[in-house]
Amino acid sequence: DQSALREADRSGKELHEMGLSNQKLLINGYFEPVDPSDPFAVKMKKIADQTLGDMPASLQALDREVFPLRPYNLLGVKRLRTVFQPLDREEILRETQALVASDVENQLPDLEQLTLDLTAGGTKSNGLIMTMGKGGVGKTIIAAAIALKLAQKGFPVHLTTTDPAAHLLDQLGEIPIPDSLEVDRIDPAAEKKAYIEKVLNRQGKNKTEEELKLLREDLESPCTEEVAVFHAFSRAIQQAKRKFVVVDTAPTGHTLMLLDTTGSYHREVMRNTKIESGNLKTPYMYLKDPEYSRLLIVTLPETTPVEEASRLQDDLRRTGIEPYAWIANQSMSASPVTDPLLKLRAAAEKPLLEKIENIHAKRLYSIPWLTESSVLEELLKPAAQAI
Repeated sequence: DQSALREADRSGKELHEMGLSNQKLLINGYFEPVDPSDPFAVKMKKIADQTLGDMPASLQALDREVFPLRPYNLLGVKRLRTVFQPLDREEILRETQALVASDVENQLPDLEQLTLDLTAGGTKSNGLIMTMGKGGVGKTIIAAAIALKLAQKGFPVHLTTTDPAAHLLDQLGEIPIPDSLEVDRIDPAAEKKAYIEKVLNRQGKNKTEEELKLLREDLESPCTEEVAVFHAFSRAIQQAKRKFVVVDTAPTGHTLMLLDTTGSYHREVMRNTKIESGNLKTPYMYLKDPEYSRLLIVTLPETTPVEEASRLQDDLRRTGIEPYAWIANQSMSASPVTDPLLKLRAAAEKPLLEKIENIHAKRLYSIPWLTESSVLEELLKPAAQAI
């Protein structure tokens, strides 16, 4: 996966700069088709091979070991013992024989249906939409796809991110950006700098050089960046009164910290304001309003990501914020597979998807595992054209 390789490259370089240069590259989940006649499986392998061939030179130079994609998640001692063993293709074929279509196919609504639901069938033209979840589940590309789909339908849209590591324009690539779509990012360093200058201009008048120096030192504290990002986030929330604002959030921990700041600000305002509560609405109150804000929890249909998404939802609910829906990304059971290994992986997803539907989510959408080199372009196709 390109994003995983970029992260490995970044980590390797940082370790090398620290003098930790004895490195080896482990490629996990490499797929070899069991059925070479399955076009989906062939394309999946081709994309993986191309991605590995194009990986950064620093990774190319490392010794590497490759671990195959298994027909199951590596949970439990018995399955962990198979990590260093070759695939048992005969066993895979035997297990596949017992499967029927309902075991491997899900009928969940897709991204196009989610877009229709977010606009209430085209009657709603504003609101806050946030993609949330742990790193690596596809929040950024899903946020970009939703924003582009909304803009293509003629709605005014602002797409932004609170994730310092996300590069929205890189995700968009060569895709034409509609005039109705504005794209930017909340850059913590830039927001902090702007916030400091604003405070200095407001509070620095008539102060001595020594007083200004002390004020600037206070503003250089770590919490200043947190406050500055909160202000930028609050501006984005306010914009959702007149357009759709799609926010790609940072991984879970950073996002919860931002929401905690939002809650703290709300409590401080309510404690000190003299305005009637009915005439006041803080950013936190907008986040709690289900008609205004739609929070989407993105996960992979695997045991660990689902459990982590469940904990995120619990944290949100404790703050009084109710997620709108879950999105199961990279779903093999939403993909047209015939390869035995992939069919077993699809079958392994079904109990997890049922658990999400029955226990966790009020609404559940799924996005198929896509074998195209440009995933975003594929997501933007009408459902009938996408493969």
